[in-house]
Amino acid sequence: MGQNDLMGTAEDFADQFLRVTKQYLPHVARLCLISTFLEDGVRMWFQWGEQRDYIDSTWGCGYLLASSFVFLNLLGQLTGCILVLSRNFVQYACFGLFGIIALQTIAYSILWDLKFLMRNLALGGGLLLLLAESRSEGKSMFAGVPTMRESSPKQYMQLGGRVLLVLMFMTLLHFDASFFTILQNIVGTALMILVAIGFKTKLAALTLVVWLLAINVYFNAFWTIPVYKPMHDFLKYDFFQTMSVIGGLLLVVALGPGGVSMDEKKKEW
Repeated sequence: MGQNDLMGTAEDFADQFLRVTKQYLPHVARLCLISTFLEDGVRMWFQWGEQRDYIDSTWGCGYLLASSFVFLNLLGQLTGCILVLSRNFVQYACFGLFGIIALQTIAYSILWDLKFLMRNLALGGGLLLLLAESRSEGKSMFAGVPTMRESSPKQYMQLGGRVLLVLMFMTLLHFDASFFTILQNIVGTALMILVAIGFKTKLAALTLVVWLLAINVYFNAFWTIPVYKPMHDFLKYDFFQTMSVIGGLLLVVALGPGGVSMDEKKKEW
């Protein structure tokens, strides 16, 4: 069997998978994508005192303003998640979550930490994909399946979302000399580039989903670490951030790459 035959078989499998799961995939994608916000909103409730004291000591803004910040984070994130999952006022929910990302970027001095800044930008990319999906749903009978004629803003939202997902993936790369890690980085980067430029998009995104899911469960198993240890929180944060990337990739699978992509240009050729 030649390389083209293998690629064709893999693409057929991806198409078959999409046909079977098209009713459920957008729901799973949305849940994964907003899981970071959901986890952070719940953490604001359980770590109210710690978060308030941190903001107060960092900015010297006083008890009341620091408490208001934590409350806004909690309410904004949980409300946004509920609206996205129930598919009510999705665009307003996305704008609200964009606001939370911007607020956290400033409040936690994320602007000066490249890794966390890239992750926040990637979360913004995921929200762009959600916005694109909500636009397509208004014009399509099937949830998450775009219409043939796509509006220009939606195309560029999908392109922006795909490119920003690459930023998140870059933060997941590990730099050590082991053969497995180097191989993992090369294969993952190649697949992510395919997603970004929109070439063999659904197949590349689906492959990345399976691969990232396996890595996430293996490396970020926060449930195996006692809650009182700092490593528990670090792994938990990484786990849900990676789940958000997986959610974004699943939306790419469900929506397709959009008009600004090599897959669409190939149809014109």
